[in-house]
Amino acid sequence: MRIAVYGGSFNPPHVGHGLVAAWLRWTERADEVWLLPCFDHPFEKEMASFEHRVAMCRELAVAVGPWVKVNEVERTLPSPSFTIDTLDALAGSHPEHRFRWVLGADLLPTVGRWKRWDRIEAEYSPIVVGRGGYTGPSDALVFPDVSSTEIRRRVRSGEPIDHLVPAGVARLMVSRN
Repeated sequence: MRIAVYGGSFNPPHVGHGLVAAWLRWTERADEVWLLPCFDHPFEKEMASFEHRVAMCRELAVAVGPWVKVNEVERTLPSPSFTIDTLDALAGSHPEHRFRWVLGADLLPTVGRWKRWDRIEAEYSPIVVGRGGYTGPSDALVFPDVSSTEIRRRVRSGEPIDHLVPAGVARLMVSRN
């Protein structure tokens, strides 16, 4: 099976993430999409608890479709979580699958700081998806620039988020604040 591994902080997961996951399946780039919440960000990004982000990712998966799964492998790996180590762990425990890494064009300027980006490119054929406001490959579909940071700000100030996240994610976010 072809698995698109879609990693991120998912703090929170939003409709942009959902659109990407659906597009990966609809265009047959993958048979399944595995959402992979980061356990311990290597660039020390502040995040909600891993458990809360996993719960929100599960809500996103339900909203998108049965081909979207949530994988918690990073919980079991050494910290911080490096993409190459995570992909190698997945490939080692699931040799029956072929894995591809999914990343947004907004992350392209940072890949020079990633551990073993050369191996990620060579062994896990990244799928780069466009994001509004960022330059990506000419063949990358551009998805709306929905921002998790903006969503968190809206929650803090009591502004609506129902147009930016699936309903289940909104309920989890509002009940937590």
